[in-house]
This record gives sequence, structure tokens and C-alpha cells, in this order.
Amino acid sequence: MCDRISTHGDSASDGASPCPLRAFGPARPGYPDGVTPSTSQQELYRFLEDRFLCAQACTECARACAVRASLLDPDGTERRDRVRRLGIMCAEVCEATCRLLSVQDRQDEEGIRVQLEWCRSVCLECAHAFDGQSGAESAAGVCRVCAGACTDFMASLD
Repeated sequence: MCDRISTHGDSASDGASPCPLRAFGPARPGYPDGVTPSTSQQELYRFLEDRFLCAQACTECARACAVRASLLDPDGTERRDRVRRLGIMCAEVCEATCRLLSVQDRQDEEGIRVQLEWCRSVCLECAHAFDGQSGAESAAGVCRVCAGACTDFMASLD
């Protein structure tokens, strides 16, 4: 998607990224940074929708993982302790990802990709760990939904 949204004055010779994450903060009245009148409104809406859905999924995953981790006894078995630590880590990564996606300043697209990939992989690892825990099916499902939202949003950046 990034390469389909042109920016005013972009050129390959200026050393700037061809897609300076186009959004959030008016460059010209009525248009966010990097968005020109040639940008399809449908593309922009899809980008913003994917970003919002990913942030929302991260928030829900952070909540579910924090609740699940709090239910596990920190003095339990080594496996339960690992699951608890994964749940806490997943909650923290999801929260950080949501905060990043909520910022309305110009952002580094590659940095966002790295954060989304990290969130996706931690969510999948946490879901796998929750799979073996009684009563954790819902939290595992929320982790998988979040991983899918991260994947979908990364696809919208292409």
C-alpha cells in the first residue's frame, strides 16, 4: 500500500524513504502528512482501519494476558511460571504496540514493521503456551486474533 500513496516532492534521490508513513498531522489543509489529492480515499480509510483494528486487538490481548498471568501462581511449577512470564511479556509488548500505533506523529515505517512482527511472534508464542493451560482457551484465542491483526496491518503497509 505504501508505494501507492505518493508524497509531495518525494524522489528517490533525496534519500528519504519512498513512504514516510503517511498519516497523522496536516501537511496541507484537509490532507494528512504524505497524502496528496491523488491518494485514494478508500486506500487511506483501509490503512487507518487496519491500524485501528490492530491497536484494538493489541489492547484486548494485553488485557487478556494480564488477567491470565495474574491467575497463575508465581510459586507454581517451572512450566506455569514460564506461561505466567510469557503472559506478562505478551501484555507488555501488546501495550507498547498499541501505544506506537496510537501516536499521531510521522513515524518510521520500518520501526512499525519491526514492532508489529515482534508483537505477532510474542502473541503466537503466548497462545501456544496458553493452549496447554486449563481455562486459558479464551486468552489463547485473543492472542491469535492479535497476531492476525498485526499480520493484516503489515500487509496494508506493502
